[in-house]
Amino acid sequence: MMPPPSGGGLENRFEIVSNYTSRPSKDMLYKLGLLTVRFRWAVIALWIAVFLAALILAPKVTSALKSGFGDVDTEARRGLALMTQKLQVPEASFTIVFHSPDLKVSDPKYVEEVKKVESHVSSLPEVSRVVTYYNVQNPYMVSSDGHTSYAIVLLKSDINTALETFPALRKKLPPAGELQMWATGGVPIFSELTEASERDLRRAETLALPLVLVALVIVFGSVVAAGLPLAMGVVSIVVTLALVYLLAQRTDMSIFVLNIASFLGLGMAIDYSLLIVSRFREELATRSKEEAIAVSLSKAGMTILFSGITSALGLSGLIFFKFTGLRSIGIGGVSVILMSMVLAMTLLPAILGVLGHRVNSLRILPQRASGSGIWHGLAQWVMRHPLAVAIPIIVALLILGLPFLRVNLGAPWASILSKGSEPRQGWEFVEEKMGSGELAPILLVATSANGIANEENIGTLYDFASKIAQDGRVNRVESIVSIDPRITKEQYQKMYLNPSQVIFPEVSRAFTELTSSNNEVTLLRVISAYPPMSEETKALVRDIRRFRPEGGVTVYVSGATADLIDSVDRMYQDFPKVIIFVIFTTYVALLWLFRSVVLPLKAILMNTLSILASYGALVFIFQEGHFQRFLGFPAEGNVEATVPILMFCILFGVSMDYEVFLLSRIKEEYEASGDNTRSVALGLERTGLIITSAALILVLVASAFATGDIVVVKALGFGIALAIFIDATIVRTLLVPALMRLLGNLNWWAPAFLKGR
Repeated sequence: MMPPPSGGGLENRFEIVSNYTSRPSKDMLYKLGLLTVRFRWAVIALWIAVFLAALILAPKVTSALKSGFGDVDTEARRGLALMTQKLQVPEASFTIVFHSPDLKVSDPKYVEEVKKVESHVSSLPEVSRVVTYYNVQNPYMVSSDGHTSYAIVLLKSDINTALETFPALRKKLPPAGELQMWATGGVPIFSELTEASERDLRRAETLALPLVLVALVIVFGSVVAAGLPLAMGVVSIVVTLALVYLLAQRTDMSIFVLNIASFLGLGMAIDYSLLIVSRFREELATRSKEEAIAVSLSKAGMTILFSGITSALGLSGLIFFKFTGLRSIGIGGVSVILMSMVLAMTLLPAILGVLGHRVNSLRILPQRASGSGIWHGLAQWVMRHPLAVAIPIIVALLILGLPFLRVNLGAPWASILSKGSEPRQGWEFVEEKMGSGELAPILLVATSANGIANEENIGTLYDFASKIAQDGRVNRVESIVSIDPRITKEQYQKMYLNPSQVIFPEVSRAFTELTSSNNEVTLLRVISAYPPMSEETKALVRDIRRFRPEGGVTVYVSGATADLIDSVDRMYQDFPKVIIFVIFTTYVALLWLFRSVVLPLKAILMNTLSILASYGALVFIFQEGHFQRFLGFPAEGNVEATVPILMFCILFGVSMDYEVFLLSRIKEEYEASGDNTRSVALGLERTGLIITSAALILVLVASAFATGDIVVVKALGFGIALAIFIDATIVRTLLVPALMRLLGNLNWWAPAFLKGR
C-alpha cells in the first residue's frame, strides 16, 4: 500500500476552500460526507444501477432529438406559412443538379436520364412533386451553355422532419446514368451539417479522453487518483444523455445538445472531482479516512456548490431564448452541471471511502518536494507590483477585444461543409454555371383581402416588381407581372381582370403556379446576383422591406436570407435580457457567498474582460481569416451568430468557477488574519496550481472540439479554449490578485445588515 502524501508540495497547494465551520451548510456537507462513507457500498450500488439504466437509454438519444434549430414567429416564417397554407408550396424541398460536359438538355439521352430520375423520385412516399425544366418549361432552370439543369423536389414533411429523414431519402435516389448528379439545397446542407457535427463530437471525445488522462496523471502523479475524475466525467456524460432522452419525450430537444453535454460533462465533472480528490489526499495525511472525506466534502463541497450554481446560472440564460436549439443547449448544460455536482458529492466520496490510502496507488511520477515554489514567488511579486501587473493586462485585454467592433454575424451555408461534400459541390456548381442566387431566391409573399387580380393591385405589384428588378443586385424577378418585358402594366391589368380567360399559356401557367386558388396570395421570386448569405443579399432584403408597396397589398419577405436576418435579429433582441439575468443572478449568488458588495462586481468585470478578448480573437481569426491556413479552415467573412451567445453563457459560468476557487481561499485567510495583502498572496499561492490544472482540463477538452471539420464547432471550441486559457493564466492568477491588492480592505465592504449571519 502506498503511504499517504505528507508535507508541502502539490497537495498543500490544493487548499482552496474557505473554512465555513460556523455555517449550517458546512455542517450539512460534513454530515453528508460521513453518511456517504458510512453507506458507501449502497451509494456505489445505486449509482451502478443508474449508470446501467443510462447505458440503455443514452444510445437512443440521437433518435429522439430534432435536427432543426427551431421556429420562431418572424416575418420570414409567416411568409413561409402563407406559402404552405395558401399556395400549397411544401415547407421542405431540395434540388437535384444535372450536368453533362457533352450532352445538352435538348439531347434525347439527357432528357431520358432526367425523366428516369424524375419518375423514380416522384414515386417515393416522401415526395410531393418534382419540378423539372421539362414539365414547367422554365428557361432559367437551364444554364446558358445548355449543359446544366436542375430539378426541385418538393417534400411532404416539414423542415425538421426533412432534415432528419434526408440521409435515408438520399440513398433512394437513383443514379442519372451518363449525367453527373448532385443533391443540394438547404435540407441536404443542414442535414449533412448535423451529421458532420456528430462526427466532430465523436472525434473530439476520442481525442480528449487520453489527453485529459495524461494531464491528470501529471497533476496527481498517480494513475488511480487521475482515473477517478475521468471516470466521473464519463458517468456524467452517459447519465446526462439518458436524462436528455427522457426530456426529449416531453419537449423538443435539438441535436446540438449532444456537443454541450459532452464538453461540459467531461470538463465540469473532472474539475469538481479534481477538487474533492485533491482535498481528500491532503486531509488523509493527518486524518482518518472517514474524517478526511467529511472535511473534504465540507470544504471543497461548498466551493463546488457555488461554482455549480454560477455555472448553471450562466447556461440557464439560454433557456429564455425561443429557439429550440439554444434552449436545448441551456437545458442540457444545466443538467450536466447539476449531474457533475451530485456525482462529485456522492459517488466520488463513496469510492474514496472504499479506496482510502489506495487512492495514491500506481504512482508513476515522483512526489513533488515541499516548498513555496513558483506560486509563492509569483504571489509575492504581484503583491509588490500591483499597478505594473494590472494596467498592462487590462490594456492588452481591451486591445484583444477591439476586433469585435467589426463583427459581422452570419449563418452557415454550403461552404461550411468539406470540399468533398455532395451538397457543397452541387451548390457551388450551380453558382458557377447559373449564378450565385439561383437556388435561394428571396421570396415575396403578397396578399390582399381584396384579391390580387384587380386593376389597382396588379398595378401596385407591377411597380413594386419593376423597382426591384432595376436594382443592380438583382438578376431577375419571377412573378405574375414580370413574365415578359414586352408586356406593359396596362396589359397585365387588362389580362388579369378575368384570369381564366388569359390566352397566353406562359401567363396562364405563371398565374396558376404563383397565385392561390382564392386569388388572395401571390408569390414573387427575386433572384439575387450574390450568394444568399452575402452582405449584398442581406442588404437587398432589408431594402425590399424598407420600400414595401403601398395600397391594399401586404408583402411578407421570406426565403433563406430573410430567415437568417429575422433569426439573428430575434436572438439579439433577447440576448441583452439574458445578459442582465445572468449578471444579476450571479451577482446575488456571489454576494451571499462572500458577503461583499465589491468582490462580485469585480468578478463580473473580470469575466467580461476575458469574454471580450476571446470575442475579438474570434473576429480576427474566423471572420477576417488570420491563421486560417494554420488552423485548417476557410474564413467565411463572418462569425456564426450563435457563437457569441453560446460563448457568453458557457464562459460566464465556467470562468466564475475559478473566481470562486480563488476568492474562497482568500476569504478564509482574511477571516483568520484580517490582513488583505497577506490573504491575497496566500490565496494566489495556494490556488494557482488548482486553477491552472482545472483550466487545463477544460482547455484540452475545448481544443479537441476545435479540431473538427465544421467551422462553427471549430470556432466555438477555439473561442472557449482561448477564453479559459486567458482567464486562468492571466486574469485569475495575475489581474484579480493585483486589483485586490490595490483595493485593500474595500474588497470586503458590505452594509452591516449583509454581514450579519
